Amino acid sequence: MKDKQKVELVFSEVFPPMHGGSGRWLWEVYSRQDADKYVVVAGNAEGDTLFDSKAELKIHRISFNYSSWSDWALFSLGGLIFYTKLFLKLRKIIKQYHVTAIHCGRCIPEGFVAMLFKLFKGIPYYCYIHGEDIENSATSRSMTAMLRPVLKRADLLICNSKNSHRLLLQHWDVNETQCCIVNPGANTKAFVPTPRCEDTRAKLGWQDRFVLITVSRLEERKGHDMMIKAMAEIVKTVPKALYAVIGSGPCQEYLEQLTIKLGLSDNISFMPNVSDADMITCYQQADVFVLPNRDIGRNIEGFGIVMIEAQACGIPAIGGMSGGTPETVIHGKTGYSVDCSTPNLLAEHVIVLAQDEAKRTQMGENARKHAEQFDWGIKAPEVAAMIKKMEQAL
Repeated sequence: MKDKQKVELVFSEVFPPMHGGSGRWLWEVYSRQDADKYVVVAGNAEGDTLFDSKAELKIHRISFNYSSWSDWALFSLGGLIFYTKLFLKLRKIIKQYHVTAIHCGRCIPEGFVAMLFKLFKGIPYYCYIHGEDIENSATSRSMTAMLRPVLKRADLLICNSKNSHRLLLQHWDVNETQCCIVNPGANTKAFVPTPRCEDTRAKLGWQDRFVLITVSRLEERKGHDMMIKAMAEIVKTVPKALYAVIGSGPCQEYLEQLTIKLGLSDNISFMPNVSDADMITCYQQADVFVLPNRDIGRNIEGFGIVMIEAQACGIPAIGGMSGGTPETVIHGKTGYSVDCSTPNLLAEHVIVLAQDEAKRTQMGENARKHAEQFDWGIKAPEVAAMIKKMEQAL
């Protein structure tokens, strides 16, 4: 890429190899575009040097330097320092290229910095909206005061679900013409169904058990606790049921203690360190996927890419009612959307699937067909088309 060539800037702290659905979304969209048209400014991450060396996109890494989410609030000394440093780092890179637009992975903090460049330099910017970002900001007066002008001045707001779109229109006074809806997707060439393999299951410690899995960060709104409580009822009917908890996070110790308290140590398996390749294997060899999420205050699930990944592997998916999660499944056909604020419905629906192999098989086949509509080969061009349409209107 020539330094003086006009480019558009993709700006996001979360970007591969850092884990996170928002970063994966950006990578899948922009890695499929003309690499000479874009330059990426991303946060530092373990393994980023190797990752960047293999990427066609030109990637600059910067440190975001904050200790907690509260540092994103502008109206404090820490906030002023944070945004000043971020602005200066980005300005240096913008000077290196003739940047014509900024694509922001989040509306805060990236969108706020991009708004400053629009005010001072006239550079248009677009923000990806994840649902939980705008809801979390609504819990803070200072964050709300920052977010409103960011949303109002954005040239395009790319919502990950109908629910995120609804929240924008209902609570943030944005113009509907600023918004579009494009769901994130999955790599349906990597996430594929495979036959049951007893050797693989034995290596996982699953053998002939009925296996449920959740793949997600261990935090309260993901609902692992409700699934563990549901297991206390499930094992009465399905003694060989095993719940594999794949991921790590702040709730891990609590969940492990809850498992011991309920006497479920033989029925719950914690798998905190699973590689991407092994994670796909877990999807493929599991019987049912569960994302038992629920709203915690205004902390919601934006969409739930893992629901699509699981269905792409040909297994039924049970999801909670939080945020955009119900949009990922066809209730009764590819899985279920259930209220996961208590364990009762979770247990009921799992038992139905555990006792009906034919139903699981049919749902799994339906799930695969459903997931194919979310392939990145379809979803990435949708984003590019929306941005192109907006740019032509400017």
